[in-house]
Amino acid sequence: MADGQEDFSSLPLPDRFVHKNWKVRKEGYEDAKQQFEKSPDESDPVFAPFLQDPGLWKGAVADSNVAAQQEGLASYCAFLKYAGPQACVRSRGYTVSPIVEKGLPQMRPAAKANALEALLLCVEMDKSDPVIEEMLPALSHKVPKVIAATLAGLTAIYHNFGCKVVDPKPVLKALPKVFAHADKNVRNEAQNLTVELYRWLKEAIKPLFFGELKPVQQQDLDKLFEKVQQEPAPKQERLTRAQQDAMATASAAPDEGEGEAGEEIPEEEDGEVDAFDLAEPVDVMPKIPKDFLDQLSSSKWKDRKDALDALYNVLNIPRIKEGPFDDIVRALAKCMKDANIAVVTVAANCVDLLAKGLRSNFAKYRSNILSPMLERLKEKKQSVADALGQALDAVFASTHLSDCLEEIFEFLKHKNPQVKQETVKFLIRCLRNTKDVPSKPEVKSIAEASTKLMTESSEVVRSGGAEIFGTLMKIMGERAMNPYLDGLDDIRKTKVKEYFETAEVKAKDRPKPIVGPPKGAAGPGGKKVATKKPTMGLKKPAPAAPEEPPAPSPSKPATKAIPSKLGGVPKPGGLPTPGAGLKVQKKLGGPGGLASPQRRAASPPSEEQPPPAAPKFGLGRGLAGRPIAKPSAPAEPAPSPAAPRMGGMSAAERAELEELRLEKERFSRMTEEMKAERSKLNSQVTELQNQNAQLIEDHTRDVLSIKAKETQLVRARSDAETAEQTVQTQQREIERLKRELRRAVARAMSPPVPDQLSISGTDPESVYQEAGSNGHGPRPSLHMGSRFESARPQSYASASPSEEKENTGTESPGLSSRDGGLGRRKLSPTVQTNLPGVTSPTRSSALGSRTASGEERSPEPAENWKRAAEVTSQLKARIEQMKARQGLNKPRT
Repeated sequence: MADGQEDFSSLPLPDRFVHKNWKVRKEGYEDAKQQFEKSPDESDPVFAPFLQDPGLWKGAVADSNVAAQQEGLASYCAFLKYAGPQACVRSRGYTVSPIVEKGLPQMRPAAKANALEALLLCVEMDKSDPVIEEMLPALSHKVPKVIAATLAGLTAIYHNFGCKVVDPKPVLKALPKVFAHADKNVRNEAQNLTVELYRWLKEAIKPLFFGELKPVQQQDLDKLFEKVQQEPAPKQERLTRAQQDAMATASAAPDEGEGEAGEEIPEEEDGEVDAFDLAEPVDVMPKIPKDFLDQLSSSKWKDRKDALDALYNVLNIPRIKEGPFDDIVRALAKCMKDANIAVVTVAANCVDLLAKGLRSNFAKYRSNILSPMLERLKEKKQSVADALGQALDAVFASTHLSDCLEEIFEFLKHKNPQVKQETVKFLIRCLRNTKDVPSKPEVKSIAEASTKLMTESSEVVRSGGAEIFGTLMKIMGERAMNPYLDGLDDIRKTKVKEYFETAEVKAKDRPKPIVGPPKGAAGPGGKKVATKKPTMGLKKPAPAAPEEPPAPSPSKPATKAIPSKLGGVPKPGGLPTPGAGLKVQKKLGGPGGLASPQRRAASPPSEEQPPPAAPKFGLGRGLAGRPIAKPSAPAEPAPSPAAPRMGGMSAAERAELEELRLEKERFSRMTEEMKAERSKLNSQVTELQNQNAQLIEDHTRDVLSIKAKETQLVRARSDAETAEQTVQTQQREIERLKRELRRAVARAMSPPVPDQLSISGTDPESVYQEAGSNGHGPRPSLHMGSRFESARPQSYASASPSEEKENTGTESPGLSSRDGGLGRRKLSPTVQTNLPGVTSPTRSSALGSRTASGEERSPEPAENWKRAAEVTSQLKARIEQMKARQGLNKPRT
């Protein structure tokens, strides 16, 4: 075996990498690592076999033996580190996928660490996009352990390099799928990756995938996001090779990266990442309903609102692809005049989404939609005003301040105070958010408009005018706005200053400094020094003499500008002290400075310059030429002895400078934190104000609803009382009608009986005598017939039952009834015996007993009337027969 080992060690590295014995492969990996670490540079021949055949690394990083795989991963890390970017470019296509599938899920900590380091080195050496593309397919692996390990690797990559180096878009698209995985470890790693992305992207990641998660997952992520918000802004912990080279180049020329005061120029920090930059543009035109415009022109407001709701759902995406939206924008502008506020609100929301989704591409639609929206600001309902204001801000964000000022000025003169007030608020928001500094004519127009607004009768409009002026002053500076402040009184000036101090703007005017000989030498940021002018005129001997004398004078203001911690006060003679000369090295070390090579090269000729220039001033040979020529000779050599002392800074001064830099950085960080806290508090205040307004609106609506219900209750009670009175009246009327009906039935059922027969004890003879005494002679039949036909007693209804029986053998209807029965007074016995067909008392009693026993019941009222009529007709017939038999119808003699 020992002999075999010697033979294996003599084999070249590529052969040992593919050997069937894992021990040989392991030793080959170790030897390759040692040789890589000992290589002098990237062009060493040891790298050549692996650069020519990068497929060798595929077996090394995914070796079947765990111990050999660990050494293979370590060897690959050394290869990437020492072979340079070319090694990464050629080998990553063979190694990234095996590392993700076999290296990251390893149980050995050392192997797992080497696998993660290899991925980080692949990103560091070149770029991250190919590495991420190779890793994403592993998120669909059938083994959950591989998916969890891949997510952990992605989290480490973003943690070390950040989202500015590694593009987060591909990973964000794949997050919803892993959040829906059945394995708990996969979901936990997906949660960790999301939190890491939130550290860099903040709220920009939510519109991209947050809506596809379950509500429980959203709540868990929100809780984790709240903890991340309290942390400071993340910083890139690992630099790419390109960034390292850039830093090395910058450190090689330190003077170029510093200001003239010796301070480094701070890099501009990028703001929070916008969701618009992360999202891909989506073509929404095919998704808009074809009958959208037809529904929008419907006469029913519900149809119009449904059409706008459908459009809102289509436009509710982070980024919209450019398309022909002219008809849609015109339709939305027409909706601003709709009588229904719900339609107006949804239309404003659609404009907001369309402007945010198109950004700068929406600028061409501004002229169609801005004026109708400003006109609709007359709506007093707060929810509509908020929707319109948000849409106006989105439209302004897609354009520039100069484009919107014309419409804004027009509506600042509107006769409706509500429109004027909301337009003032819109202009204030425009000034705060604009990144373009207004031109001088625009500044004048805005200042005049705000001055006019401060004279309005409404307090809100006056305050808005002062805020406009103060915000504009924050942009342009106090000096530029002083001419417009002269016409204001002290109260308005005070109010403008208050708004000026509290205003927050994104654009600030930086006027160019006035460059002069004294100020150029004394200014801390000036690059041109007055002593540079003589050096520029070395080729022209004639003007050198008049330009040379002013050289000492700038040195005096220069020494006045440096008495800070970095320098001391120079001596009266113009020569700086040794300490001061060292401390102003950075100030005077620039081009044209006293310590610069150009200045040192120019100094000797400047001393030799006065002799040829002397004849020009020495023509008169008088005293006038002497004072000018003499100061120039001693003043010029003054910087010469100071030049050697300005070669470097002492250790104490450097330490002090570093301390000042750290302090400045600390103050800057503190300022950023306070700004973030302030913006957070402002957002909370705004949210609370919105909630308060909503609660007030709900309370008002509830109070009105309660009052309406109380009014309805009072009306219902009144109606109930009226109805009750009506019912009682109707009941009384019904009772009265019933009594009348009973009386009418009683009268109709009573038979026509003569008055004489109704009197008990009266016989027919007395009747005849009475008839004869009337002077009519012997005509008792006529008189008696008339009595039988016309006479009807008034007390028939109260007759006794024994007297209500009929003597015809038939029973009168209702004889047994107490309410409707009709009675007759019985005739005298003489009449009863003489009248044919009259029922005897015995028969009448038998009939009465039959009726009383209930064998025959009285018929209904309608039948009573009929029976009454029949009985009456029968009675009349029998009376006529009785008259005929007794001869009553004979004429009198």
